[in-house]
Amino acid sequence: MVLDRKFSVAPMLDWTTRHTRYFFRLFSQRMLQYTEMVTTGALIHGDQSRFLTHRIEEYPLAIQLGGSNPAELAYCTELSNRAGFQEVNLNVGCPSDRVQSGMFGACLMAKPSLVKDCVSQMIRVSDCPVTVKCRLGIDHQDNYEFVRDFIATVAESGCDSFTIHARKAWLSGLSPKQNRDIPPLQYERVYQLKDEFPEIEFIINGGIKDYSSIKQHLENVDGVMVGREVFQNPAFLADVDSTVYGAEPHAFDRASIVEAYRQYMMEELDNDIYLRHLCMPLMGLFQGIPGTKAFKRHLSENMHKSGAGISVFDDALAYIIENPIAA
Repeated sequence: MVLDRKFSVAPMLDWTTRHTRYFFRLFSQRMLQYTEMVTTGALIHGDQSRFLTHRIEEYPLAIQLGGSNPAELAYCTELSNRAGFQEVNLNVGCPSDRVQSGMFGACLMAKPSLVKDCVSQMIRVSDCPVTVKCRLGIDHQDNYEFVRDFIATVAESGCDSFTIHARKAWLSGLSPKQNRDIPPLQYERVYQLKDEFPEIEFIINGGIKDYSSIKQHLENVDGVMVGREVFQNPAFLADVDSTVYGAEPHAFDRASIVEAYRQYMMEELDNDIYLRHLCMPLMGLFQGIPGTKAFKRHLSENMHKSGAGISVFDDALAYIIENPIAA
């Protein structure tokens, strides 16, 4: 299976839920999406359906796993394959304390041989591509030689696609949020990796907020991954297919997207999904449109209430001056 990773939405804990992925897919048919990171322990000992359930409308879709035990990662890769995911990605970039205590995420960059063993076992059992997402370095192990040697070692497993968050991670002293902003971006090092390993696919991630930057990165690497920008302004995704993939441009139809997602919300509410989970992707939908602050405030104040239903969303829409579904 060959996936086009020219543009993807980053895996983000508590954000890239199946509801968000369904919503984002209404904007772009071509981009690749990722689940939140799912730990091997959660899959092996927890509610598998919670982490593996998705709709075909979310495709193309990859799952991101977190772990450091090769056998457990292989088993979870098999589960992911059976569930229909089209790529399995190993997280070697998350810097949170909880991740470190579980011996996975960014701290694994200090153990490239272990990562190679993990990925080798994952590839051995997988029917779909296995990829790695990592940082440029950790703590004071942050020179180019460190990340180059990490890539070279892990690539011996047969992995030929790496997504690089173009910052190092501080494993102590910074929160995960601070680790997304404070370590400086070093895009040139990712470009250098591509020059040194031309046979490997490199996807660049970190601080990408506009299409001019995307075009510049695509001149130097194989793909871009965008995170926070698409949550703050989902309409950003409306130009992905035409600008990145060369599809025929079309007018952005916010009303059709709202109608489609409203129908999805009603179906999921009938399946006993809480409104608050369904509303989380909507907070940036009307960025720049009069009434958006009142829309967000109404959702925030009411979506958590017991018995909250679709009327909460409809009432919030009434605050939008240019109501996209008003008759």
